[in-house]
Amino acid sequence: MFKRPDWEAIESAYRAGVMSIREIASQYEITHQAISKRAKKEGWERDLKAKVKARAENLVAKREVATLVAAEKAISERQLIEANAEVIANVRMEHRGDIRRARELTNGLFNELSAECTDVPALRKLGELMFEPDSNGRDKLNELYNSIISLPERVKSAKALSETLKNLIGLERQAYGLDDAQQNKVSDSISSLMDDLSKE
Repeated sequence: MFKRPDWEAIESAYRAGVMSIREIASQYEITHQAISKRAKKEGWERDLKAKVKARAENLVAKREVATLVAAEKAISERQLIEANAEVIANVRMEHRGDIRRARELTNGLFNELSAECTDVPALRKLGELMFEPDSNGRDKLNELYNSIISLPERVKSAKALSETLKNLIGLERQAYGLDDAQQNKVSDSISSLMDDLSKE
């Protein structure tokens, strides 16, 4: 007995762009030509962004490995893992160095702010000593100085430095592999790459 194709489900699968047209045809027991014909007739479009992105990531990884291995033979699984691990290790070491320098700078700025907050009356006194009014009785440079040492400015600086430090700590946790989510992403990427290479 003839079974009518579930065109709504077929169209959804087609538009998703995850399965090939032949895979969809096999699943819904219909020819791939019939699906292609219907898609063309009704103007179905495939969303291939996910596939294109995954393929691009695989190509980038293969090219990176190819430059490191520089061999004419097919890249073995061990070489692929070793070369990718080397690339990732080099990048992570650079990130760790950058993050360490940024943290040192941020901590230095915190120390400056702390010193500034320790003796505010002395800073105000310095402002009074530097006061040199113009013919209108104003000293714009001194006004700027007093604005910088004011409580709102110190609070604003502390808040900005705290936010910077929070971001740096998050980046540092990623660079040192302290966040499980990041480790899982790397593992999943390498596993996916290995699967794709084994199909070729």
